[in-house]
Formats: sequence, structure tokens, C-alpha cells
Amino acid sequence: MTDLRRRALHLAYFTIAYNAVECVLALVAGAWAGSIALVGFGLDSLVESLSGGVMIYRFARHATLSPAEEERRERRAVKIVGYTFFILAAYVLYESLEKLIFQERPAPSLLGILIALASIIVMPVLFALKYRTGKSMGSASLMADSKQTLACAMLSVALLIGLGLNYWFGIWQADPVIDLVIVALLIREGYQALKTEKLCSCASCGSLPPSPEA
Repeated sequence: MTDLRRRALHLAYFTIAYNAVECVLALVAGAWAGSIALVGFGLDSLVESLSGGVMIYRFARHATLSPAEEERRERRAVKIVGYTFFILAAYVLYESLEKLIFQERPAPSLLGILIALASIIVMPVLFALKYRTGKSMGSASLMADSKQTLACAMLSVALLIGLGLNYWFGIWQADPVIDLVIVALLIREGYQALKTEKLCSCASCGSLPPSPEA
């Protein structure tokens, strides 16, 4: 296994571990406060863990794969990562509109603010490491996965704004309204991820010919 592939796997393992913890904390805090922003953030962490699992599937046992299987894994991984954006966007949109229509006011959440702050610190670093590794490898799936990590970082900023406005100023509408902005971001990133469906062109993968479907 090459150093780049080993690094990609380590990043995937870290992604799963960190986001599993973040998911549990955010869902608990969201349920406690009645905050769709926190629940949506927890689900985003769950999807991020799924994306990390896809990367492990994508890069594990590379030495035993034929070029054709390598190509199929790359394409399948990119599609799965792309579709997870749409799944999350649909849920967050539904819940945000429900909160606004029925005026379900979330309680202030200091724990949620701390979760958002931690994610704002960790996610940009993880994004940069994933993107640079994916670019060095020429892996569309890893770069798509890095964009999902970046979306998580942006969601963390939006979460902090929404929770902060509610916590310090009592503006509860900020909680669901912020997520409507994030929905547009998630849909865009999902579309872009699916558009990048292409073969791994890195030297360590070998030179793969274009697919008739490309």
C-alpha cells in the first residue's frame, strides 16, 4: 500500500471516529433543546461517518484489485458520497420548514455551541488534508468526500450563528432559517460530487483508460 493510500485510510478512520462522537452529542443536545439545527448537524455527522466508510471501502485492499474493479469502486464511491448530500438536504429542509410553520421554539443550548466551536476547528483541517491527499492521488471520490467535510465546516459556522442568536438574543427563528441556507449548499455539493464521476488517474493507481460511459 502506498503512503498516499495509507494516509487516505487513516483520514477515513479519523472521520468515522470523530463524527460518531459528534453525532451522538449533537443528537442528544438537539433532542434536549428541540433544535433542528443541532439534529441536522448530528445527521450530517452521521452522513460524514458513512462517507468515511465509503472511503475505506474505496481504498482498502487496493493491491488485490484489477483495473476494472478499481474503476468500478471509484465510480460507486463518488455516487454514494454525492447522494448522501441530497438525503441530508431533504431531511433538513423538511424539519426546518416544520419548525417555522408551527413556530416550534428551540431552547438555548450551550452544549450545542461548544460542539459547533469544536467542529469549526477540526473540520477545516480535515478538509485540507483530505483534499490535498485526493488531489495528489487523482481520486475524485476522496476530493468529493473532502467537500462533504467542508460542507460540515460551513454547517458548523451556520450552527454557531443560529444557536448564538437564540442563546444570547432569544431569536429562535435563526435556528431553522440558517438551515435553509445550508440546504442549498448541500444540494449544490451533491450535484457537483455526482458531476465529478471519473476514474482515479494517480500514478499509484496506474493509468486507466476512459470508460465508454464517461
